[in-house]
Amino acid sequence: MISIGRPTPSDRDAWEALFRAYIDFYERVEPPEMYERSWRAFQADTRMHALVARLDGRLVGITHFFVHANTSGPDVCYLQDLFTAPDVRGRGVARELIAAVTDWAREQGCVRVYWNTHESNATARRLYDKVAENRGFIRYQIEL
Repeated sequence: MISIGRPTPSDRDAWEALFRAYIDFYERVEPPEMYERSWRAFQADTRMHALVARLDGRLVGITHFFVHANTSGPDVCYLQDLFTAPDVRGRGVARELIAAVTDWAREQGCVRVYWNTHESNATARRLYDKVAENRGFIRYQIEL
């Protein structure tokens, strides 16, 4: 059975292992202090938020998200990170995490939840195409 909740202090190691796997998946390298900064922010649960998924008691999925202002209406929720352990993919973990973020955002008065994924992430996109609408936007960024 899948259960969703906030990460607890005892989840720290399992959360970091999944977050590191997420960072590795996107072929990024982050300094160790980034993990500590993020963990502290998720524990404070004020600006940045996290949920974890457990399957039969084992932490198998994470999501990180935050609310931001919207120039054309009420606030929106950006789902920044979503990752599940490879051995549980296809068992509904990511779907449950997305649903939990959506419920949370609705409770906060947000009018939308949105996220990005790489175009090559076919596995995730199969799920995303079932639970959300691809509006066709292309992302640009400038590294600072």
